[in-house]
This record gives sequence, structure tokens and C-alpha cells, in this order.
Amino acid sequence: MTRDTMQEMPLACRFCGADAQKHVARFDARPEGETDFGISPYRRDIWQCGACGHVINQHGYQSHEIYSGDYVDSTYGDRMEATFRRIMSFPPEKSDNRQRVLRIDAFAQSSGLGGRRALDVGSGLGVFPAALKENGWDCLALDPDPRAAAHIRDTAGVPSLVGNFTKLDPSGEESQSFNLITFNKVLEHVLEPVEMLRRSLMWLNQGGLVYIELPDGENALSDAGPEREEFFIEHYDAYSAVSVALLIKQAGFQCLKIERLIEPSGKYTLAAFAIAP
Repeated sequence: MTRDTMQEMPLACRFCGADAQKHVARFDARPEGETDFGISPYRRDIWQCGACGHVINQHGYQSHEIYSGDYVDSTYGDRMEATFRRIMSFPPEKSDNRQRVLRIDAFAQSSGLGGRRALDVGSGLGVFPAALKENGWDCLALDPDPRAAAHIRDTAGVPSLVGNFTKLDPSGEESQSFNLITFNKVLEHVLEPVEMLRRSLMWLNQGGLVYIELPDGENALSDAGPEREEFFIEHYDAYSAVSVALLIKQAGFQCLKIERLIEPSGKYTLAAFAIAP
């Protein structure tokens, strides 16, 4: 992979519209811990909106193009099954995924959600949909990579669908309406997160919920600095509580809850629930 051109300095925040971008950091080499996608020369800049706190990871690398190929190879190689089983073996108090399921279960119960049929968008390794299934959810996993989808079906035991969520037809037989749609660390990887989230309206039952997790760029910058994984090159954005609320509103949903977390893995995370008004 090569980086051909840098994007120009962002003129206005895509969520709040403020022309108040502050330059935070420049990277001329891959930071420790970031997956090596073979990018040369390497350069990216981090900017933060001075009004709403949203963070932009600015580079010319089209990371959305790697999820059906290089991403699986670079991230897992031939270790998908071993990595899945290792993460599934974590005790609940040390597992981001099991804590995530507990959070969803508690909110679903308190909100009176009318069913437990879930669609997980961008399932990757499949640990999260597998944990949902263990807690009694009827879950369908969606991933653009056929190898990931096959792994989820064969190893995680969760039905899977291959495809790009923004292009799939929700009227297919396997694509019934859902009570819950989850975007677990997904929307930061796409160029048009509002449009992707808005599309979930087509897949939800009446009264259905969306659950969203995004990197908390505001807190990660404040507490730890720009070298953290919340800002790695796979992410176009890292969010603030305000920009998550604006994302949800612009996608046509009503925000019900936003929570700031530091997960068992140490990730700074914003978790939100929303409903179609």
C-alpha cells in the first residue's frame, strides 16, 4: 500500500460545522502497536475540533478498501481460530465483549425491547456475536470478508452474511427485521458514518434499538496522547460525547444514552443506545 496524496486541512467539523480545527500531532512513522499495512511513505495528521472535541485522523490511505483482503491477512493471518478461542476464554471481568453483552442486556431489559434478534455489522473475528449468542440472542453476523464470515459460522457457530452493509438489500429472506443492530467499533472505519448508521433504519423492527461503540478520542487525547490505538490509521475518526450525539441525530435516530468507558482492555470508548423516533 502507498500513500499518494495528503488531504488538505479540514476546514469545518463534519458534525458540528465549526471552523475550529486544531492540529494535534503528525506521524511520519507507524506507532508501536499499529498493524503494518506496508504503507510507504507513512504520514498522517491528527486534528481536533475546538468546538465539539471530535478528532479527525487525516491521511490519504483508503482504509475502507482493505477489509476484504489485507486487513484479515495483516491482523490475524492464519491465527483467526486461535485468536478467537483465546479471547473467548477471558473471564467476564476481563472481557470487553462480555461486558458489552451485559451492558446491552441490561439496557434491553430496562427499555422493554420486544425481542432478541440482533444484527452485528462488521463482526470481524466474531467474538462479540458469539458472546451475544451465549446470552440468548438470535444473532446474525455481517462482514465484508468471506473468510471472516466463514470463520464466524464454522468456529463461532453464529449464522453469517457476507456483504457491504451500505449496499445490501434488507428485503432478502436471510435479512429479516431486527430488534437490535450493533456497530461495535465499526463506524470509525468508514468515510460516511452518518449514511451507514442511517441505513440501519431499513433493517430495524418498530421500537428497535441501535447500539454503537466508538473510540473516545476526546478522553484518550486528554489522558494518554495521540499515540494510542484510538487514533491508529484504520480509523478516520475518534469521537467525543458531543460528536456521537450529533452522529446519532444526523442519522435520523433519537439518542437514549451515551456512556464513557475505559474497557477491561484499556480502550477509551463511547457507548450509545439510540432508537428511531
